[in-house]
Amino acid sequence: DFCLSRGLGDVYKRQVSTQSTGFRDVYTLEQICQSPVIAEPLTKLQCCPTSDGAACAILCSEDFVKKFGLEHQAVEILGIGMATDMPGSFKDSCINMVGYQLSQKAASIAYKEAGINPDQVQVVELHDCFSANELVTYEALGLCQEGKAGEFVDSGNNTYGGKYVVNPSGGLISKGHPLGATGLAQCSELCWQLRQMCGKRQVPNAKLALQHNLGLGGAAVVAVYGLGFPEKFQPFPESRPNPAVQELTNQVVAKL
Repeated sequence: DFCLSRGLGDVYKRQVSTQSTGFRDVYTLEQICQSPVIAEPLTKLQCCPTSDGAACAILCSEDFVKKFGLEHQAVEILGIGMATDMPGSFKDSCINMVGYQLSQKAASIAYKEAGINPDQVQVVELHDCFSANELVTYEALGLCQEGKAGEFVDSGNNTYGGKYVVNPSGGLISKGHPLGATGLAQCSELCWQLRQMCGKRQVPNAKLALQHNLGLGGAAVVAVYGLGFPEKFQPFPESRPNPAVQELTNQVVAKL
């Protein structure tokens, strides 16, 4: 329980610099543990809130990118994998019931297609609907060895200054979980990270990004992203409103 809550303390620190998060307060470990119990051992501050939201991504061909001169900002899907319920989802493992095997299989497909291993990734957006799910997913994605998620959190390898930065957006727990929009919200954050647009929450030297999304009943999708034309990359113009760090008011949207 202590590990679940301690890992969550990092989430609430990251959310402060994220304009899109619904919750920007910093909580102590004691406050997280002492918040109302929702389903033991999970307390209220270890559960993502449902929320309203919208997200959009434009998927296009390489020919389209070149035709309209978009090479300087194009992000490529290097690999993607999907898995649905397996026999183990219905047996006597709560971990498999909440998507461990699904996530593990989807990740292996994505890594193989992208031609990488998890050690090569710098930034991750994963489906942290509850603090326990984040720990399980660390292991399913191969970010740490099975059974070592607690040590992974203690080492600081899930945040800035460590091996990976997980959920720089604040994740579902702080930005909310608008269901259908959640996956594309993750995609948006990772595209912004690869384009070096994220200001205070920017992950240094982000070259490869990993996305994990999950829906019980049940499917998991894992994707690997990278710049499509890294040699032609150009920083986002400072003269333009930056959706990665600015609230999308009507005035900002009108200038995009």
